[in-house]
Amino acid sequence: MKKTLISASVASVMALASFGALAEGPQFYGRLDLSVTNTDVGTTVQSGTKGINTNDFANENNSGTYIENNFSWLGVKGTENISSGIDIVYQMEFQVENTSGSGDTFKPRNTYLGIKTSAGTVLVGRNDTVFKQSEGGVDLFGNTNADIDRLVAAQTRSADGIWYYSPVIADLVTLNATYLMEDNNGSDDAQYALSVTVGDKGLKKHNFYLAGAYNKGISNVDAYRAVAQVKLGDFKVGGLFQNTEKVDSGNDNNTYFVNVAYNLNGVNLKAEYGYDESGMGKYYGNVVKYTEVVDGKVVNKTLSGSDIEVTNITLGADYRAAKSTLLFAHYAMYEGSHVTAGQRVDLQDDNVFTVGVRYDF
Repeated sequence: MKKTLISASVASVMALASFGALAEGPQFYGRLDLSVTNTDVGTTVQSGTKGINTNDFANENNSGTYIENNFSWLGVKGTENISSGIDIVYQMEFQVENTSGSGDTFKPRNTYLGIKTSAGTVLVGRNDTVFKQSEGGVDLFGNTNADIDRLVAAQTRSADGIWYYSPVIADLVTLNATYLMEDNNGSDDAQYALSVTVGDKGLKKHNFYLAGAYNKGISNVDAYRAVAQVKLGDFKVGGLFQNTEKVDSGNDNNTYFVNVAYNLNGVNLKAEYGYDESGMGKYYGNVVKYTEVVDGKVVNKTLSGSDIEVTNITLGADYRAAKSTLLFAHYAMYEGSHVTAGQRVDLQDDNVFTVGVRYDF
């Protein structure tokens, strides 16, 4: 009996010791994020959503209710000290397609290996560019069908690149860079992004966040942006301005966002207004797609336009039911017009209603 108790005690101690060792090592994590969406046209729902004809939005065949996967993922990450003041940093993350009509269960997300020292952090692999990361927390509806990338371009995750993040200077400023390897990206021109951030994107250590960023050639655009967000009591007020130019055409135009969030007894109420002249976001890129039968065959076509004007209004709310669980809902309206064949023509309006749940582990 005593031997049994001793053995059980030793086993328990060893199990606790093993758990402690694992806690210092790789961290396994994940997210399940699903929503139910009703849309008039389907221009902004997540790519891969089953039942959406991505080649023909003009004929309104995509009107209906869909289940969307908002980038559910699995990952492992961690750090390990290999010498005094030198840490290895790593992450492997994969998107999990649980509602897609395709056969691809897993898709690549941010996956890299790096090193962290007192001089900063260097990562190599696949990651969001520092231009995209400069958005901070201003994208109130990020990772949903009302993400700012429905209007704005260069929200890019790139592979075969090198990232640098400086230490926090004066407890306030960071300098950041992304450089893509020229040979691997099929271009002889340098592709890179630079950013400087001031404050705290989480608005916890500081009640403000400012950022300026520049994107050169990545995703075939040159762009610069300014981002600002401030916390005033229970309010968060933010804005983003971006100028985007297509590398192959030289056309450049602006995109604007302003938004506000208010914490009402744990319910986060949100409102956002967006205006776009570039036509490089997902809404415009989709709404101009149509199909046409030519010689008995269905041909995919795109309606070309200029002098683009797109307006977006989004109203929503989210509530954290538990540390791991977020409930959310929003309504997003997209409308606009462009000039084609010498005449201004209205684009199809898209009204999008979404309710969803996000579970993190």
